[in-house]
Order: sequence, then structure tokens, then C-alpha cells
Amino acid sequence: MGLETGLAGRTALITGASRGIGKATAVALAAQGCNVVLSSRKQDALEEVAAEIRAAHPDAGVLPKAAHVGDEDAARACVGAAVEEFGGVDILVNNAATSPYYGPMVDLDAARAAKTVEVNQFSIVLWTQLVWKLSMAERGGSIVNIASVGGMVTEHGIGYYNATKAAVIHLTRQFAMELAPKVRVNGVAPGLVRTHLAKALWEENEAQINKFMPLGRIGEPEDIANAIVFLAGDASAWMTGQTIVVDGGGTVRPTIA
Repeated sequence: MGLETGLAGRTALITGASRGIGKATAVALAAQGCNVVLSSRKQDALEEVAAEIRAAHPDAGVLPKAAHVGDEDAARACVGAAVEEFGGVDILVNNAATSPYYGPMVDLDAARAAKTVEVNQFSIVLWTQLVWKLSMAERGGSIVNIASVGGMVTEHGIGYYNATKAAVIHLTRQFAMELAPKVRVNGVAPGLVRTHLAKALWEENEAQINKFMPLGRIGEPEDIANAIVFLAGDASAWMTGQTIVVDGGGTVRPTIA
């Protein structure tokens, strides 16, 4: 007998849902019987994802609602629309992320630093505040934050991105403490996954990377979505404040042959 997720009939709001991990998560949660609220910057991209989900799962409730993840008014409107349409939000997946700068941190400019913090770090606080105040304080729920293995290591080029992901890991623990027992808050730290955001890291040398991966390949968005489904549902009912690493074994491979 498989794990019981208990997700049928619940409502999930996913940021960054137009592609990659966010899209895969929306598809996976709809397959579990969830209503899904899709959020990202562009409404037309969300409409395409919504159409795909409706075609595969005709009974699923789907609401595409564009919002810039760092815009408080747009975020409030999105959460409010979810509550109005489905009666509340049971699951929040804080997935949206950006990486506008590649290079040493000694050359990082203030504008791109601020954008990275706004999207990767403060949006976790903003959307968690909103779902708590507009829904979860009364009905409870589960929040899943998407961090990165980069938040646990040092790397060339994406140090500031990784710093914001380290903050996501801490925010996960902090909110887990503050919102218990009503709301569980957990995280997923993906390794290198085949997404548009990480394209520069894998596109030119995927075959070489795969040779060094213990499980022989980089990740697919569905690999991360499966972990999110687990953390969102009843199978993880006695977990909060934890960040699960899903990286194909990348962080356990030896650094020196």
C-alpha cells in the first residue's frame, strides 16, 4: 500500500508555477486531487500551464493568477483570490527564485543584490505572512520552501544566490517554530536540476556532470515535485522545520578522486 498523502480536496498555491519545479509541483499536486493556484509574473504562461492541468485532470480546480512575487499588493491579491475561489489555502509552495548575477561577490552591484534578496528571501516572509493571516491561522496548513544545496556549500559564481538560499533554510526553521502547531513548515534543497534558471550550470557540460553524480544524472523537476508532495501531505505529519536534500547524491560524492 502506498503512502497516504491526504491531499485530495486541499488547495495549494505555488509561486513560480509557470515552468520548471513550480510547474511540475502544480501538476503533481493536481494529480493528488488538489486545487492548484498558479502564480508567476506572466498570466499567459500561467494560462498555458492551467490548460495542461485541466486536460490531464478535468476535475481539478485551477486558478492562474499573475503576481510579481516581491510585490505586496499583487501577492495579497493572489492569496485573496485563492481564498475567494476555494475557501482558503492549505498548502503554500514558496518556489519562485532568481539569479541575476554570476561572478565573484566582490563585484556584485547593489541593484542585483537587492533583486536576489527580494525574490529569493523576502518573498518567503511576505507570502507566508499573507497565507497565515488570510487563511492558515484559522484552518492550519503546510508550507514548503524551495532552498538549494547551494545554501549549504560554497561555489564559484553564484555565492550571493546561495547566501539567499541559506537564508531560506533558516527561515524554514524560524517559521516552523513560530507557526507551530497550526502550520508545518519544511523545505527542499535541490541539487542541479534541469530548469531554465540553472541552464547555464548544466547545458554545456551535462554529460561530464553526470559522470560524477552518484545516481548518474542531473535532476528533473519531477524529482523535486515528488519531495514537495510528500512534505505537503499527511505522510510527513510529524515533520516541521526540516530541509530535505534531493540532489542525486551530489553532496556526498568525493571532491578528490
